Amino acid sequence: MKWERLTVGPVQENTYVLWNEKKEGIIFDPGGESKKIISLVEKRGVKPLAVLLTHAHFDHIGAVDDVREKWQIPVYVHKKEKDWLEDPNKNGSAHFMQDITAKKADHLITEEGELQIGSISLQVLETPGHSPGSVSYYVSSMETVFSGDALFAGSIGRTDLYGGNQELLLKSIHEKLLNLPEETMVLSGHGPETAIGAEMDSNPFLSGF
Repeated sequence: MKWERLTVGPVQENTYVLWNEKKEGIIFDPGGESKKIISLVEKRGVKPLAVLLTHAHFDHIGAVDDVREKWQIPVYVHKKEKDWLEDPNKNGSAHFMQDITAKKADHLITEEGELQIGSISLQVLETPGHSPGSVSYYVSSMETVFSGDALFAGSIGRTDLYGGNQELLLKSIHEKLLNLPEETMVLSGHGPETAIGAEMDSNPFLSGF
């Protein structure tokens, strides 16, 4: 399994492309600059099978429709954010005087557990707090978790947007993410990669919980 990160859009959101030896791939959080995302996928010879959203904030969905239409692939989002792609007030774009929307998701994630897409197997972890339907995707075969905006290197997600809850976010991080093996690589929605063990040792937001 391989992955590559693209940093896109005005708030430097991380879009990830994950693929296996069969070149089957998944695009996580296509936040903007669709031409850049499409170019990378084509350059690597990847056949995308799905778009997985860690959550539906505007900076994570700006290129959803372009990517979906390019390859005719389904978009997944948690059921608690089923109407967020179409609602600037809920997805946060209206908060920044913008109107960023996308068409409805094709599949709603309803529970935690294994998600099989083609020959790629992931574990869905519900990690609400940054938003009500935030999820993280754990790929055990490569000891990597796509954490969205729940956990960052040295920080955690903001909770001042619609539906945010800091207490719930900290609970999610401690009960779901910090229970992963310490060597697990964390690929966040913004900023550099980190590791679960490193955040347990030094993240100032996680002490004293």
